[in-house]
Amino acid sequence: MRENGFVTEGSYEGPYCVGCEEFKLPGDLTAGTGDNAGKECCPVHSKPVEILKENNYFFALTKFQQPLIEHYQKNKNRIQPESAYNEVMSFLNQGLQDISMSRSSVNWGIEVPWNTEQVIYVWFDALLNYATAINYAGFADNSNPEQFNKYWPAVHLVGKDILRFHAVYWPAMLMAAGLPLPEKVFAHGWLLVGGEKMSKSKLTGIAPEQIVDHFGSDAFRYYFMRAIAFGQDGSFSWEDISARYTAELANGLGNLASRLTAMIEKYCGAVLPTPGQYQEADNAIINLVAASTKAANTAIDNFEIQQAVSATKDIIDQVNLYVTEQAPWVLAKNPENESRLHTVLYVISEALRAIAVLHHPVMPIATESLWQMLGAKESLGDLADQSIITAGDWGQLKPGSVTSKLDSLFPRLEEEPTSV
Repeated sequence: MRENGFVTEGSYEGPYCVGCEEFKLPGDLTAGTGDNAGKECCPVHSKPVEILKENNYFFALTKFQQPLIEHYQKNKNRIQPESAYNEVMSFLNQGLQDISMSRSSVNWGIEVPWNTEQVIYVWFDALLNYATAINYAGFADNSNPEQFNKYWPAVHLVGKDILRFHAVYWPAMLMAAGLPLPEKVFAHGWLLVGGEKMSKSKLTGIAPEQIVDHFGSDAFRYYFMRAIAFGQDGSFSWEDISARYTAELANGLGNLASRLTAMIEKYCGAVLPTPGQYQEADNAIINLVAASTKAANTAIDNFEIQQAVSATKDIIDQVNLYVTEQAPWVLAKNPENESRLHTVLYVISEALRAIAVLHHPVMPIATESLWQMLGAKESLGDLADQSIITAGDWGQLKPGSVTSKLDSLFPRLEEEPTSV
């Protein structure tokens, strides 16, 4: 960047937040309250900013205002969600200022290569690590360009409060160095407590281990992927996660898996039966699995994780209804219904196979148990090696596979902790 003429030397004075380690613009600050009344404060940490004046090196950000605007106008999907795109475009259209890329009043840090009396400003260095960590050096001197080319350009998943660094400063730095811009910057929201962002410095929030100890890590992951749209703010509720655990996991997926393996053990000697001719109700499930798998895969590509989880839940809900309507326990009473019974049990099993693949990224422990219950590993291999793209292809489970009746995937919970 310096060799290309985008680094200059100058003096800078402005408000600085120690918690953010960031120079703030005047429009970023909020009026303090209480002990901080009359002072300008950081909106994230609610603490007064410091006014710093230093002789630093500057990055010529102003030269990239119009190129960035044009880039994002042509490639609107490079910033998501739409609210993040609008925020970045508004910031760009307000006009940019050259930014300080070094610090002269701080001793600890990465030294500026051409002036060891200064260190690289922490955020500037942090962004550089995206390139240096994947061997930009080997790319720059052409001694080993493969690793950098393999991983770059990449997708950045960032908190919305650091969107500006990743969607404005970093792309401008890449332009200055003549490198490709990120494939996408996706800004996720905050978890809120009492309307405020969970914060270590403010001691607000709930310790994750407290939730995991009660519900398990799978339910923890499922809840936050299911209940909060990725990219938006969301509030955690103990009552909500408890209700979803019971209704969607214990009574939904867990009960379905337990009922299936119990029936296969009772009616088929724990051996997956060969299906007979499919009827309309069976084809409805087959078509749903194919459609929901396609929808889930598309949603994941678009970072719509909540929709991907919901698409899989649709399968679970419909298969539970299918079990009620087909009543395999009634079919089992009449030997003449054996072929139909076997078909119904196979349809449930195949649907659960697809569910295991689709839910595996979210609930790896429970789905591994489900994979074992279905006897799928022997014929299909490890669950982690299965492709979501082909999860909806019907008929992958091999009749004759030995199923297992294991403990419930989501056991009944004890009373919730009194400390919450």
